[in-house]
Amino acid sequence: MYANIFSCKNKTAIVTGGCGLIGREIVQGLSQYGAKVYIADQNEAAAQNLINENIKYLNLDITSEISVRENLCRIIKDNGKIDILVNCAYPRSDDWGSKFENVKFESWKLNVDHHLGGYFLICREAAMIMKEHGGGSIINLASIYGVVAPDFSIYEGTEMTMPVAYASIKAGIVALTKYIATYFGHDNVRANIISPGGIYDKQSPSFVDRYSGKTPLGRMGKASEIVGAVIYLASDASSFVTGHNLMIDGGWTSW
Repeated sequence: MYANIFSCKNKTAIVTGGCGLIGREIVQGLSQYGAKVYIADQNEAAAQNLINENIKYLNLDITSEISVRENLCRIIKDNGKIDILVNCAYPRSDDWGSKFENVKFESWKLNVDHHLGGYFLICREAAMIMKEHGGGSIINLASIYGVVAPDFSIYEGTEMTMPVAYASIKAGIVALTKYIATYFGHDNVRANIISPGGIYDKQSPSFVDRYSGKTPLGRMGKASEIVGAVIYLASDASSFVTGHNLMIDGGWTSW
């Protein structure tokens, strides 16, 4: 009865930002669990080592209404449906990472429009398709900083900071996803959030040490550790789960 509860066989999935640090792990995980996966990204070169008979590439820009609609239509033409949408695209401006007092208002508006706006756009289009075909699962990646305030002490002595737009966008993604969950609930379209904590990506040793010291598990996360949650939320294992924000943070938000 439960042997194949996590199976994604015969499901069609889209992963925006599928060439990124977390995205490529999700693409491979969904494929290994049986899904036909479309990498929706603008980095075609980075997608080449992921493509196989079950993984295809789409040059999709989530900030473009034309690009989103044309590519989703292509998927429908090829497969007749979309079952899973995972959003981990991370569009940002060239001046991304400026400290609060140096953030230009135009930069703020651009980042909110592209990142949060892009998630809204593709979620809306995918949800309408899912509604027409009996349902589906939308999974949006947010962040612990969409739920709790940043701890700026971990950035001391580094060139890093937590951009104000990032925290605001991720909080917006949490609210957007819960809205979608209630709006499309009667259409069997589920929408959930995954909020990772810090993922190791060769950050400075001082940052890694400070961050690790503030988590109950005593370390940063690995990109591969997000995959299990995606499989759970994409599969029938979570058939009665919607509007949920799953924290994958080593206990950071438990203190």
